[in-house]
Amino acid sequence: MPLLFGELSGVPSWVPAVLLVTLSLAVGFLTRFILLRFIRYWQSRDRKLFKSLEKHLRGSMFLFLPLLLISFGVEHVNIQPGSLGFISTTVHIFIILSFCSVLIRLINVAQDMLFIRYDINISNNLRARKIRTQIIYVKKVAIAVLVMLCLSLILLSLPGVRKFGTTILAGAGVAGIIIGFALQKSLVNLFAGIQIAFTQPIKIDDAVVVEKEWGWIEEINLTYVVVRLWDLRRLVLPITYFTENPFQNWTRNNAQILGSVFLYLDYSMPLDPLRQHFEKVLSETKLWDQQTQVLQVTDTTEKTMTIRLLMTAQNSPTAWDLRCHVREKMIEFIQQHYPQGLPHVRATLSASGPDNPRVE
Repeated sequence: MPLLFGELSGVPSWVPAVLLVTLSLAVGFLTRFILLRFIRYWQSRDRKLFKSLEKHLRGSMFLFLPLLLISFGVEHVNIQPGSLGFISTTVHIFIILSFCSVLIRLINVAQDMLFIRYDINISNNLRARKIRTQIIYVKKVAIAVLVMLCLSLILLSLPGVRKFGTTILAGAGVAGIIIGFALQKSLVNLFAGIQIAFTQPIKIDDAVVVEKEWGWIEEINLTYVVVRLWDLRRLVLPITYFTENPFQNWTRNNAQILGSVFLYLDYSMPLDPLRQHFEKVLSETKLWDQQTQVLQVTDTTEKTMTIRLLMTAQNSPTAWDLRCHVREKMIEFIQQHYPQGLPHVRATLSASGPDNPRVE
């Protein structure tokens, strides 16, 4: 194909290059505009899918298409041979980066669709949390592999790297062994993450007790886990912590959780009114899931008896609120109707002699 504008008289050599870049950018803008209009038009069919596509693909396609056009057209523009190789290599590198960006954004779209299907905002969300944990970890591994392939293609596009490819690969093997020893801890974390993603001792949004702190699993990353504590602090732990140390998982098999409240009362407190009021308190609150209610005397001392109230809730945050609610209502009931049932100390005064009183 003849050179574009290259042999026209009176036209500077830089004009064709500028025209090529301008036309490529114009095509990129036009394609992006058409694509977004198409997505918005079809949102009525599957609004969530096309909304995710619009969100993630808004900027990525703009560079990818113009770079392809520049790559095809640069061979037909009058450019000095010394500069042509550098420009072609640079354009190819940016094409690889742009294509990698498009693939990563499509992975995010796929994650959005799967998250919609497996919603964790429902009461019985055990299966959804299991699937989400696997989706998040597989996505992170896929992106890491994709970035490595992208970097490999960029290196192979450089003439110097291709020329000394065998030597570089041999050196990379030795360097890989050295780096493997140096990053042994990180590699252990990576494989521990794969183990956790599929055996699932923890899942996203599990309620756990770790390092004497209570919270929820917020993030499971390649090498570390973020726990959102009850007071909104974040506890960051290496992922191997959950394969090497014991911890409490309150929602391992079911989001439902059993809550307990302890009351320490005097022996004069009658149990039947207490049990009836406990049932009344539970029946009047939506925090209780209507599954379990138990009032038992579980211990006695020389001064008080220990009463344990058991109740169930749909999940751990609701159980916490339910326990606080029941505790407040029961104390209020005892204060108003049976104040003598609150713990108090009994003392007996006796006299062992006319001038020597004794306190028992």
